[in-house]
Amino acid sequence: MGRATGSWLSGPRAAHGHQDDTDRQRWRGERLGLAESGPGSAAPTGRRALGFFLDVGMAALVASLFTAPEPPGNWSLLAWVLITVVPVSFFGFTPGMAVAGIWVARLDGATVVGVPRALLRCLLTLLLVPAVLWNLDGRSWHDRLTGTVVLRR
Repeated sequence: MGRATGSWLSGPRAAHGHQDDTDRQRWRGERLGLAESGPGSAAPTGRRALGFFLDVGMAALVASLFTAPEPPGNWSLLAWVLITVVPVSFFGFTPGMAVAGIWVARLDGATVVGVPRALLRCLLTLLLVPAVLWNLDGRSWHDRLTGTVVLRR
């Protein structure tokens, strides 16, 4: 009787027979085979945010070149989509990501992300929620849905 109550009183991990922490992930991306730190490790949140904001700023500047003296309005959104989709599709990083020292890679080992995956990542980022909900591997929903991961360079 004590064993039965001990399993549910000890929490969900104990109920599944996980009494110790030997199967617990020690760093972000360990389950994916990523390095603990340095190049090839999961990109930290700060670098990802820096890359995103640099791309947004660049998109606003590019769009304002075409709309000056008027504000760019929604043209900056189009510029951001182009700045995001085209370079990620073929090179794996945006200009902001390059400055932040991060890049996008496919989990299946393909050499390029490709237009469909880059476009889906971009559209899901526009929704914002898929880009800010993360798992223990440091992957957001838009990474998980496209089979990608953002890594340090």
